[in-house]
Amino acid sequence: QVQLVESGGGLVQAGGSLRLSCAASGRTFSSYAMGWFRQAPGKEREFVARIGAIGGSTYYADSVKGRFTISRDNAKNRVYLKMNTLKPEEPAVYFCAAASLGGGGVSPSHYDYWGQGTQVTVSS
Repeated sequence: QVQLVESGGGLVQAGGSLRLSCAASGRTFSSYAMGWFRQAPGKEREFVARIGAIGGSTYYADSVKGRFTISRDNAKNRVYLKMNTLKPEEPAVYFCAAASLGGGGVSPSHYDYWGQGTQVTVSS
């Protein structure tokens, strides 16, 4: 069982930056692939980025590639999402998710555990 708690959301101007953090419980955090998703009102949950459990390989949605960076600190049981050059169309609730061995793709169905989300608002 893994519990996830996101933090770091808030209001930022377009072009600005935020760093989201996700704290995970459990002693096996390093064995989970971790992902970030976002969901805007009235829209489906959208893949943003993921980082592998072993080796920490990363993968990004095309829309955020070059602007967002996902990273993890297994000693602290945390995963981060640094977001630069935020766009007015990117406000949403951002969720972190954990996938057990073999999971962790771009679909929400690949993940076993979810946090409650943190709101990101971008003003133009």
